[in-house]
Order: sequence, then C-alpha cells, then structure tokens
Amino acid sequence: MTSRWVPHLWGLLTPAVTLASLWLGGAWMAATLVLLLGIYPFLELILGESSSTDPLQEGKAHNIIAHLHAWCVPIVLIALFWRISLDGLTVFTTMGFLSAGLSNGASGIVAAHELGHRRPKSFSWICARLSLFCVLYLHFTTEHNHTHHKHWAREVDPTSSPWGRGIYYHVLQTLPRQVKGAFKARPKDTRNSFIVELLFLIGLSIAGWPYLVAFVGQAAVAVYLLEFVNYIQHHGLQRAMNERPNASHAWESRRRLSRWTLLELPLHPSHHLKSSTSYERLTVHDESPQLPAGYYGMFWLALLPPLFGKLMMQKHQTSLSE
Repeated sequence: MTSRWVPHLWGLLTPAVTLASLWLGGAWMAATLVLLLGIYPFLELILGESSSTDPLQEGKAHNIIAHLHAWCVPIVLIALFWRISLDGLTVFTTMGFLSAGLSNGASGIVAAHELGHRRPKSFSWICARLSLFCVLYLHFTTEHNHTHHKHWAREVDPTSSPWGRGIYYHVLQTLPRQVKGAFKARPKDTRNSFIVELLFLIGLSIAGWPYLVAFVGQAAVAVYLLEFVNYIQHHGLQRAMNERPNASHAWESRRRLSRWTLLELPLHPSHHLKSSTSYERLTVHDESPQLPAGYYGMFWLALLPPLFGKLMMQKHQTSLSE
C-alpha cells in the first residue's frame, strides 16, 4: 500500500534542488533550469508511459506530499530573498530567480491547483492561496473553480485554446480575460486579492529594487508555466455551449515522470469529470486524446507553434480513428 505514494515524492526534488542551489550560490543556481528543461524531457522518454492507477487509494501520505509542495513555495521565496541580500542582482542570481520560478510553477502552482479545490477557508485551501500569493496569482482559485470548470473546452473559456493559436498569443490574451472572469465571479474577493498583492509589491520596492525584480521575475516564470499547462490541456478540443463535456474534451498524458512529479496533473480528463477527486484517485480514459509527449517535452514543443500544431493535429486525428 505505501509503495503507491513513494513515486510522488519525486516531485519534491524540484524545490529541494532549488533550495540547495540558492544555498550554494554561483553557477549552482542554474541547477533547476538544467533539471527541468534539460534532463527531465529526456528522462521522460526513457521512463515511458503507464496506464496503471492500480487503483491509487486516498491516504494521508498523498495529502502530506501535496501540502509539502505548497509549503515549499514561500520557503523557496525566502531563500531567494536571502540570496539576493547577499549577492544583489547578478547574472547568477538571475538564474536563481528563474530557477525559483520554475520550482514555484512546476511544484507550487500544481499543489495550489490541487488544494484549491478543497473546502474554502480550510487549511488546505489557505495553503493554496499562500502559494498563489507568492506568484502574484491569487485570482487563479476564483477563475479556475468558477469559470474554467464551468466552461472548459468552450470558446468562452479564457484558458482553452483553439486550433492554430500559438502559446505566445495565448498567454497575452488569456491573462486579462482570466482577471475579468475572476472579477465577474467574485468581484470583492478578486479586488482584495489585487490590493494585497499591490501592497506587497510596494513593500518590496521600498526594501530594494533587486528584491522587486527577483520576485516579479520568478512570478512571471511560474505564471507562464501555469498558462502553458492550460494551453496544452484543452488545445483544439472545443465543445458547443449546449454540449455536455466528456473525456474527449481534454488532453491526457500517461508519461510516468510527468504523472509522478506533477501530482497526476497529466490525467486531466479525469480531474474535469469530477474536480473534487483527489489527485491520487484520478484514472485514465481511453477516449481522451494523448499528448505527443509528456509535460516536460511539451514545454519545448509549444515554443515552436508550427511543429506543435502539426503534432497535436496528428495525435487528435489518430485518437478519432481508433
């Protein structure tokens, strides 16, 4: 039984490496960049796929792992500020805040997504909010839970991308639309969230511009990772306003590394069919189209819109013919 949660510990390597690199300083601060963008895309291919959920059982260990991811976000941020206080803003500390952003996106926002579906005002929900505050994205919980999960794969959903839209344009248009959606769903909460974030930014600017640049830089990287994930999860799989959603309206990936390190996020169709399901109980769906690569490999493919679009269309056509 306990062995089922052990592979998910792998995801905690990301914040652990980031913290170690910030402690060591210098060129070591590029370690997370090398790990996530260089090593993991190849390791993902080597480890292959798994359709087994066995089925995964809900338990304390899985819950603790999700919370550890969330708690690592403010810890990584504190470590980043400590390094900035020692070295200032240099080429090496720039790599440090880029690495922190990757960690807080790949580890922290993934946990915030999971815990943000828990009961509002609960301890888990508060942990999610803390993680999101650390990357200037407090409105995500509101927009995601009240807009995206209602309209996923519909044209009105700001996070679902149609065929032919590149990642660059998608990010530019989805950010303001999500803010608008959050204000529409919960105007008071969203306004208060932005006020808190603005006050924090003002405080950082008073503390010193290197802190402000590092904080905003890591937040930008983390938010980009989030929107990259949104981009690939429903790309091209649009449904009509009166069409009931099903597993074919979200892309799935069964790559072991992505599943283990990202809290089963690649089993996204299962999450949408019942959003209250804990990550360890998500299942695979044969009717879901399969991504050409795992999430780490898809990061590089998305940066090349023509190649990305061609591969995604091929995989979709293959799924329709099976």
